[in-house]
Amino acid sequence: MKPADAKKFLKDNGVKYVLAQFVDMHGTAKAKSVPMEHYETVITDGAGFAGFAMNGMGMRPNSDGDYMAVGDPSTLSLVPWQPGYARMASDGHVHGKPWPYCSRVILKQQLARMSAKGWTFFTGMEPEFSLLRRVEGRLVACDATDTLAKPCYDYKGLSRSRAFLERLAESMRAVGIDVYQIDHEDANGQFEINYTYTDALTSCDHYTFFKMGAAEIANEMGLICSFMPKPFSNRPGNGLHMHMSIGDGKKNLFEDKSDKRGLDLSQLAYHFIGGLLAHAPALTAVCCPTVNSYKRLVVGRSLTGATWAPAYICYGNNNRSGMVRGPGGRIEMRLPDGSANPYLATAAVIAAGLDGVERKLEPGEPVVDSLYDATPAQLRRRGIKVLPQNLKEALDAFEKDAVIKGALGVLADDFIELKRREWVEYMRHVSDWEVDNYLQFF
Repeated sequence: MKPADAKKFLKDNGVKYVLAQFVDMHGTAKAKSVPMEHYETVITDGAGFAGFAMNGMGMRPNSDGDYMAVGDPSTLSLVPWQPGYARMASDGHVHGKPWPYCSRVILKQQLARMSAKGWTFFTGMEPEFSLLRRVEGRLVACDATDTLAKPCYDYKGLSRSRAFLERLAESMRAVGIDVYQIDHEDANGQFEINYTYTDALTSCDHYTFFKMGAAEIANEMGLICSFMPKPFSNRPGNGLHMHMSIGDGKKNLFEDKSDKRGLDLSQLAYHFIGGLLAHAPALTAVCCPTVNSYKRLVVGRSLTGATWAPAYICYGNNNRSGMVRGPGGRIEMRLPDGSANPYLATAAVIAAGLDGVERKLEPGEPVVDSLYDATPAQLRRRGIKVLPQNLKEALDAFEKDAVIKGALGVLADDFIELKRREWVEYMRHVSDWEVDNYLQFF
């Protein structure tokens, strides 16, 4: 959108402030409010930030220069839940050049590899979240009657939370994000809102905007909308399933109706899957980046009878017990969770997939049976490995994987340092479970 058109858009819609918005290493939205009269400053010099005040920005208190969030005019949109405001997704710049620690810049570097081949990488993200409230200091489902042991797709649970769900969906649709279905997931107070896939960069921008809206609308209603991977130990966690395909402007290059395996996937798609599986342990560190993430990636079952999360490094057709699913002409990676930075996770996925394409890695035959009931001995005989079961294991794999570590560039070392510190703090923490089990036992 040209500056003159943008200013007319802002004026016609009563916008007083523009949010120059970007994300930190964790994928958390950061922003400055800029009066609309200074819109052109945001798309030229950018809005200035002290970069050292945020995690993973590669800046120190004595850094030479500020972190400048330079707005992408193509992302300018209203903020429906915040009248009088608009938002622009921004890229980080320092001294007038793209900053290599910026998550959006990192993704653009990987997307450039796709563009060089004449390809566009498409993704569709499926955000799961927990809608909660505090009652006497405890977190419970937002609806007190949402208590079924198996609540997945429950009409009553869906209907009684409709005020929040409808407002969030309508906010997304108001800015052109095409919501096409909403459902109650398999934990009490857990929901998923699906919207149409698009190019990977726009998809990440949409997901960030979705989380911004979900948090603020919930807060206004006295609720908490959480994307925490595993808020309750005995219930399914919050995933961020990522559907993906590659297009050349004419067709979906991942689709092949003559596929002898029956998944309607092309040889390109199978090589891409081969890369995802080959780099699965390292990918886990980026797609599941918190200590809590590994409470979701467990080998076993939850109270509802299913975890809905992958634990095994394999792929299948409609098999949800594996890391990768081939639902027909596209790939679904079920590994990422709600704590993932979408830009970094997508960048890592592209790097892994392209490595598989360039090395022509074969993923083997699809796994068609449920692996949740398989014994360790059965898995070993079939050569099926388990995903890392804690953050330390995943970080160890990430540090050794030149492809995935390379995808994050200079940010990789800061990522490792911060996440290892998180692991150490977690391991030193004395939990209620430990006190309950050990305090008077010995």
